[in-house]
Amino acid sequence: MQKLKKTYKFAIKTSLYLTILLTLLLSVFLYYSNALSWLLLPFILVFCVLSFLTIQYRVERFIYRRVKKIYDDLTLLEATTLRNQPITTDMATLTKEIDKYAKDKKLEIETLKVREEYRKEFLGNVSHELKTPLFTVQGYLLTLLDGAVEDKKIRTKYLNRANKGVERLIYIVKDLDMITKLEVGDLSLNKEVFDIVDLIQSVFDLLEMKAAKKKISLTFDMDYPKPIMVYADKERIQQVLTNLIVNSIKYGREKGTTEVSIENLIKNKVIVRVTDNGEGIASDHIKRIFERFYRVDKSGSRKEGGSGLGLSIVKHIIEAHDERIYIESEVDVGSEFSFSMEKAE
Repeated sequence: MQKLKKTYKFAIKTSLYLTILLTLLLSVFLYYSNALSWLLLPFILVFCVLSFLTIQYRVERFIYRRVKKIYDDLTLLEATTLRNQPITTDMATLTKEIDKYAKDKKLEIETLKVREEYRKEFLGNVSHELKTPLFTVQGYLLTLLDGAVEDKKIRTKYLNRANKGVERLIYIVKDLDMITKLEVGDLSLNKEVFDIVDLIQSVFDLLEMKAAKKKISLTFDMDYPKPIMVYADKERIQQVLTNLIVNSIKYGREKGTTEVSIENLIKNKVIVRVTDNGEGIASDHIKRIFERFYRVDKSGSRKEGGSGLGLSIVKHIIEAHDERIYIESEVDVGSEFSFSMEKAE
């Protein structure tokens, strides 16, 4: 049962107005009738008190109780801050509270609409990403079942292609599982002290052949003769660097460059930058670039493969470390992804 917080402003003001009006009328009457004028003041005081009590009672009976009923009927208010507050009977305060409630609900509805659109788009993207390899695998298997299995060469070739389709499905499911665990906090981080320069070099070595196919150079911005020790989950940070550098190779230009730099950000932080001179990203795509399955290339025949989850995973891993990731990009100039890391003490 909510408490009723009374206000007497309305009754006081109304009784004063009535008293003043009655006083003026009585003054005129007494002036012309020569009646007992000494009774005027006590009569006015008694009238003022009685009118106040009457008005206050009537207001509480027919207005304030209806206001309380509004609070009781609006069960949605249980989810707002009004729930734990006494019910005001002041009209100005009530108006402000209801206006604030309406604005909050409008914002909540708009947020839900955005989430609903995102949910629909996400489900559509998941369906598209899974459908392609599933249909591919199904096509090869049906061909084999229709008689191609008797031909050893075709059988081997089609089984290998079907296997690649299954591997792609497993890759997508694993990435989705990782994102889910990162979002709910189930994926524990095994933090340790390691040399970030050495880790970047190992990623360069791992992706050297992939970069060589497009004649892209993987390089540091300068020589780092001394180790730069950081405190993080080494395996996850390697995954971050791999995803960022793979993306820079995918969307980099022939004979281009992917450059990694490490700079001191503040006393206990460093920032790692991965910069390329590739095709860049338009500004209207940047705000959504870390969404799951979001792709700048909306065409059905995408130039580059991948699950579409790489940048989303990168963002979640960095945020799991309580760090931030940034992006700067310009079309036909290139992109720069950067993230902060904690320095080892």
